[in-house]
Parts: sequence; C-alpha cells; structure tokens
Amino acid sequence: MFQEALELIKAYDRIVIHRHSHPDGDALGSQMGLAQLIKDNFPQKEVYMVGDEPARLPFMDVTMDEIPDEFYKTALAVILDCGSSRMICDERYKTAAKTLRFDHHLFAEKIADVEVVESTYESAAGLVAMFAKECGLKLSPASATSLYMGIVTDSGRFLFDSTTARTFELAAFLLSQPVDLNALYYDLYAEEFSEIIEKADNMHKIKFTGHNVAYIYTAREELPVREDSAAVTSSGLVGLMHDIKGVFVWVNFTEADDGVHCELRSNRFNINPVAVKYGGGGHKKASGCVVPDKETAMLLLADLDKLAAEGV
Repeated sequence: MFQEALELIKAYDRIVIHRHSHPDGDALGSQMGLAQLIKDNFPQKEVYMVGDEPARLPFMDVTMDEIPDEFYKTALAVILDCGSSRMICDERYKTAAKTLRFDHHLFAEKIADVEVVESTYESAAGLVAMFAKECGLKLSPASATSLYMGIVTDSGRFLFDSTTARTFELAAFLLSQPVDLNALYYDLYAEEFSEIIEKADNMHKIKFTGHNVAYIYTAREELPVREDSAAVTSSGLVGLMHDIKGVFVWVNFTEADDGVHCELRSNRFNINPVAVKYGGGGHKKASGCVVPDKETAMLLLADLDKLAAEGV
C-alpha cells in the first residue's frame, strides 16, 4: 500500500506538506511527524509545512513556512488528514508537479495523483506511523512524539471505537523512542481554570431536538476574543455531550469568519452522509463540515433529527 508513496517521496527533492485548516492534534501531528520523518531519512531534501497557524496547540511551538508560488512547479505536495478538497488549507497544492495524500476518512473524492486512503485507521498519524514501520524508515523522538499526539487525540485517548489492536501496536512502535508521555498529556489536556468555568457555563447551552439529538450553538459574538479570529475557539464543546444518557447523536455548531463549523458525533449511527451532504466528510461516527449560515446549520440539525428518529 505504501510503496508508490515512498517512491514519490524519493523522487522529489522539494516536498510541501499540507493538512486541513484549523488543525487538530491529528492534522498537526501527522504534518509535523511526516515532515520530520522525511528530514531524518532524506536529509538532502527540502521539506516545508504550510497552512494556518495552529491556535489550538500552541505548546507544539511550530511556525508554518511561507513559500513562493513557484516552489510548487517542481515540488511534491503531500496532503494529510483531509477527506474533502474543501478542507485543505492552501490551494496551491493544485499547482504542484505531483500530489500525494495520506488520509483515514471515508473516501469521498479523489484529490491527489497517488492516494493512500484507509478508513480503518484511527488517525492520519497512525497511517503515517504504519508507513514508517512498513517501509523501514528511521524514527526519531521528534517524529514519534508528533505522530503519537495524532494517534492519542484522534482516538480519544484510545476510547473511540476506531481504536483497534493495530492502534496499540503503532503506539508501541512510536514509544520505542523516548517520548515524554507525562509532558505530552499535560500539554494536551491541562486547562486554565477559566476554561473549565467556561465549559461549565456551556453545559447550560445544550439543547435537544424532538428525537433527542443534543446540540450547542455558539454565535460569533459569544466567542471569547482570540488573536486568530477565524479559529474555532470553542473546541472541545462537542465532547460535553458525549455521555448524556439517551443521546445517540450530538452536534456542536460554532460561528467563525468562514461560516458555521459543524462537529457531528454519534455512538450508534452513521452520521457521515449528513456531513457529506453539506460539503464535509469524516468517519461514520465522527464527521464535520462548514456551512454558510445558521439557517443551513438548522437544516443539518433537522437531518440529524430525522436520522435519530429512523434509527430508534
């Protein structure tokens, strides 16, 4: 599955790595992990990471590269953690000499010249880790730490049903390097007391549809002021609804500069077709999309309510 991808990486001296906008732990972890993996094994290559700055994960202390358009003429563009072309941050990948994608979402469309898409993986980082393992690539503590972050965040600390025996095998493979788990988990999950209070306040915003779909809607003016006004600053709210008894579908809506971000979740039903209908994608039980306005978001909510009604 990985041989063609490896040959592409070997063939190009300049590689630009893309992922989706507003990166989560998997998008950033797979991007940083693959970039370091290529540098460790092919030190003569130019490797760049592009995209918006990662507002959610400031502790990773990474700055995206600014590169001129003409770089792409002779470059391989690698796309990570994107099930839909609409999700890709920086559309210049389309002008690259060749494109390659590593992705673990349900296949929705062909994006790259070479596609390594396998939805049975819990994360894109896990897919990259398997690429490193099967191809016998040298692994460093830096690449291992980034890839482990992607696996642990997208598997919900190994709680989501996407977690398999292979997930733990890949985690063990990465932990063959000296990854500081205490530091990583603290950086990922420690919260300011003000943020804990903010989450408690948001618990009171949870509403329910007629068929018990839980949802939170956060208007633009309700968001705390952040440096990156386009960032989805209420990240984590979707998790507040995860363990409500009798709720099998839930969704978090957050207004941002580019529309309403919709995070769809279920512990029973396949909600992916609803996300795809509105231009997004993802997994059977965890998907997302961006819709233009609140009216469209409420249409999406109605579709989820219908799904819950039919599934009862």
